[in-house]
Amino acid sequence: MNTLHDAMAAVGLTPHTPPPPVADGKLQRFRVAGDKAGSKNGWVIEHTHPVRMAVFGSWKTGEQHTWREASITPTTPAQRAEIQHQLAEAKRKRDAELFEVQCQAQDKAAKLWKRARPADNHMPYLVRKRVGAYGIRRLNHMLLIPARDVNGVLRTLQFIGPDGSKRFLTGGRIAGCYCAIGQPVDSLLVAEGYATGATLFAATGRAVAVCFSAGNMLAVARDLRAKFPDLRMIMCADDDFATPGNPGLTAANKAAQAVGGVVAVPRFEGVRHA
Repeated sequence: MNTLHDAMAAVGLTPHTPPPPVADGKLQRFRVAGDKAGSKNGWVIEHTHPVRMAVFGSWKTGEQHTWREASITPTTPAQRAEIQHQLAEAKRKRDAELFEVQCQAQDKAAKLWKRARPADNHMPYLVRKRVGAYGIRRLNHMLLIPARDVNGVLRTLQFIGPDGSKRFLTGGRIAGCYCAIGQPVDSLLVAEGYATGATLFAATGRAVAVCFSAGNMLAVARDLRAKFPDLRMIMCADDDFATPGNPGLTAANKAAQAVGGVVAVPRFEGVRHA
């Protein structure tokens, strides 16, 4: 069946307590099945006219999806225009709510960062990766990696557990944010993960911006280019040669082209690339 509930279930965003939120055109927040009690990471905006449709997603993952009820009756030009209007209005509501969610996450990040203490090189994850603690902190057994914008404002945190598990503060802004290691002089390296960035800094002495993911590399590179127009920028790709499309290398090439930078790709002895 083509129902909103089916669409939510298909992407893992089933509401914890059915039925789904009310179809009144307002943004509704809900607890996603499997999330901790009291959380409301899911959101949905649903309309019933001229057709039943909805936009929904998760503040926790940042994902967004659009659903429309299947119909054998073609929509008229006026109905299509109304649908586009509703989608634009849904985006406006979603963006307004996102701003509020990000502000809440930013406040929480600042409080957790203040409570945390500087990490040392003996943390299990750092020992296993053989990297040092550069400007990061610890809270109990968790490493806290700061994600700041180009103005130095702490926007959110990445948590890394002793087993290497990683997660971000729910709702925090990631786009264009990074963890800075070292001070740039004539060049700047951009890498995905903290361990990679710390290894690059130790090996080269060059400043590194840890952008956390391939999907964030372009946004970080563009913001850094605006801040440092004369620096040589080097995108240090995660070579995901075993993954279709090689997302790490693809993202690095795209970012380098956008900011006039270059790409550095790791080579591993004894590994044959496809």
